[in-house]
Amino acid sequence: MSSSTVQAIERILREAFDPEHLEIRDDSALHAGHPGAASGGGHYHVVIVSERFEGLTLLEQHRLVNDAVRELFGKRIHALGLKTAPVSSR
Repeated sequence: MSSSTVQAIERILREAFDPEHLEIRDDSALHAGHPGAASGGGHYHVVIVSERFEGLTLLEQHRLVNDAVRELFGKRIHALGLKTAPVSSR
């Protein structure tokens, strides 16, 4: 997928979570020919560490991230792998 999608994900996550650490990897090339890739949606993996995750379960952390980038699902994101953590776990 395009670097513009990575930039969009980064912008949204930085604004929503003010992360201490953020990595975004575009894995779309690994899924070439996958039905989701045909629709234009890419495959991405995010590692994010934020104080916003303090006291939340892993499921709650993932829901927050998915909700933040929800507008990108479908056309720009087909799959999003997540690794989230509160700052205190580092």
